[in-house]
Amino acid sequence: MSHLQSFPSLSPFQSAYRKFHSTETALLHIQNDLLLAIDKRKLSALVLLDLSAAFDTIDHQLLLSRLSSTFGLTGPALHILSSYLTGRSQSVSIDSHFTTPSPMHTGVPQGSVLGPLLFCLYTTPLSNMLSATALSYHFYADDTQLYISFNSPDSATSLATLSSALDSVHAWLTSNRLSVNPSKTEFLIIGTPQLRSKLTTITLTFQSTLLSPTDSTRNLGFIFDKDLSAKQHISSVCKSSYFQIRQLRQVRSSLDTNSAIILANSLVSSKLDYCNSLYYNLPAVSLDRLQKVQNSLARVIVPSVRRHHHITPTLKKLHWLPIRQRISFKIAAITFKTLQNKQPSYLSNLIIPYTPTRNLRSSDKFLLTVPDIRSANGRRSFSYAAPSIWNSLPLALRSCPTLSLFLSSLKTHLFPP
Repeated sequence: MSHLQSFPSLSPFQSAYRKFHSTETALLHIQNDLLLAIDKRKLSALVLLDLSAAFDTIDHQLLLSRLSSTFGLTGPALHILSSYLTGRSQSVSIDSHFTTPSPMHTGVPQGSVLGPLLFCLYTTPLSNMLSATALSYHFYADDTQLYISFNSPDSATSLATLSSALDSVHAWLTSNRLSVNPSKTEFLIIGTPQLRSKLTTITLTFQSTLLSPTDSTRNLGFIFDKDLSAKQHISSVCKSSYFQIRQLRQVRSSLDTNSAIILANSLVSSKLDYCNSLYYNLPAVSLDRLQKVQNSLARVIVPSVRRHHHITPTLKKLHWLPIRQRISFKIAAITFKTLQNKQPSYLSNLIIPYTPTRNLRSSDKFLLTVPDIRSANGRRSFSYAAPSIWNSLPLALRSCPTLSLFLSSLKTHLFPP
């Protein structure tokens, strides 16, 4: 207990830890800002920085100094982290031969629980520096994204601001023993085709390297395109899913039903569910493509179901929610956890409890305020999706005391009749 008592208040750590949450919440935050910018008829420039071997180049002395001066760690607590980081060595093994061990003076262990958190603490001054600029940003471990929204006539000024910030970021990273590769940095201009056609400037300078916008880029495993339509990502999911379905079909006769379901969930359903909250309110033609994948998968698991058979009974038998319900399930689950834990704060700030100006019967119904957003793009944002889905749930669901009870009741509620 004495070691635990040596830790200061956790609030500085919570502030730094805001930068490290799940991939999905990170992408929800970024997509929310970009969609709301489109709703306001603005363009956005999104830059994804490429850090080289970021976890391997963290300077131990700089990190320990920062933990002490910025976060107030002293005594046994600091000693524990110091012993965790220092005294390590590495060698290379080829067959039965080993090289002479070399001491490691930099880096945090990858794959460890503390690795991402220590990286976030190490780069906290960078987030403080960016907070003083006109840019928005999001850090996910060593993934750094900067973006700025602007009106078409202001593109030159806004991109110049972004370019200046990128040079400042490069200078800070270099001085802190981290390396960013300007030539591998990706850059998107996001907005409607009409707004993009009015751009006066479409290039960005980063450390004398001229960056031209790409049509799409892979962002934490999800393909962002210049329209935020998710068409390319859905095409990629469908292509890889159908490949796995064909493979599964070839071995289905050798598998019992439970084994086939486990493989189907692992190989295909996981692809359909990855960051699927970002699909909310997409056009029916896009969601129908994903539904056809799930239908095909169900027919492989239950070979007696033919193409002309209605698929809903089979999905219910497998306990699989259809695609649209899976999206609602994910958003409702994220909303519940965000309301319960008040974290991550960047999502918690987007969902506002409904408080009527006078005492009404709806005052104690655990409702959320739905923002007045009219555009199709704006209604895809988490700011709109979360309260819309949450308010549509029965009161008994909204007032569930635990996550496990909420999820089981939610799945039952969402199953189509």
